[in-house]
Amino acid sequence: MTVGVVGAGAVGQTVSALLVAASWCTAVMVTSRTKTAAAGLTCDLQDMAAVTGSSVRVTHARHPGELAACDAVVLCPRAAFTNTARTDVRMAGLAVNAPVIAGVARQLAGYSGLVIVVTNPVDVMTRLFAEVAGVRRVFGIGSHLDTARYRLALAHRLGVPLAAVGAHVVGEHGDGAVPCVTTLHRQELVAVPAGVEADAKGRSALINAGIGRTRCGPAGAVLAALTHALGLTDGTLELSARHGDAWLGVPVRFTAGQSAVVMPRLTEDQDLALSAAVLKLNIAYGAIVPHLSSQKEAVS
Repeated sequence: MTVGVVGAGAVGQTVSALLVAASWCTAVMVTSRTKTAAAGLTCDLQDMAAVTGSSVRVTHARHPGELAACDAVVLCPRAAFTNTARTDVRMAGLAVNAPVIAGVARQLAGYSGLVIVVTNPVDVMTRLFAEVAGVRRVFGIGSHLDTARYRLALAHRLGVPLAAVGAHVVGEHGDGAVPCVTTLHRQELVAVPAGVEADAKGRSALINAGIGRTRCGPAGAVLAALTHALGLTDGTLELSARHGDAWLGVPVRFTAGQSAVVMPRLTEDQDLALSAAVLKLNIAYGAIVPHLSSQKEAVS
């Protein structure tokens, strides 16, 4: 298995390091808008492979188009901007990151492999890449991370092991996230303790305040998505995918690499919240599409 990584920032570095340590990965190819960053990350990863005895071969590419022979490509580039948003933090990157993802999509037009998107707002960027590139197997990792954070927050509140808690978080990776079907020891919880959702959503801000940017959690979500979608592991993950006429976080069941959306049962309030998230994401997508054809590609 050869995996390409677009973006040599915090998440790209962590994803690449996990792939070098993964026993199933044969080769990693990295690329970045800054060629010196791609070359530097390649050298660092080669050092890691050497000191750990990993057989993974690491190279770098001049541009994303050279990743077309990879089995999978991970997209985590980020435009250079300062995010000062207090609410809808992930949506703040919409206008600046859209040209970056569209530029990569044009270079990978017709790609036949798997694509995992990390760049925020991830639900919109996943749809953008899929529609511009014409690629069928595209998933975003946001809701898988949201689900993990929600389960962690609930386990901490209840004082139980993480394995005892089950849940799905669907909808938007952001303020429109919708937790649903929460269980404790496989029995549905009718009432979730107050503050759990706030605790889950606050984890990102806590991480950013401490180390500047989330990296390990998203990178772990990428690895889980890769192993499931490449057929190495069976199971269900909450990923951004097409569902009906929208792209949003939904549970996706993988069996030998084949995917199927399996929507959970929702209460009336949850269904209304999910509809609101769909409307928000569709409006956001509609706001960027007319401008992309006139914008200079951000990746050359």
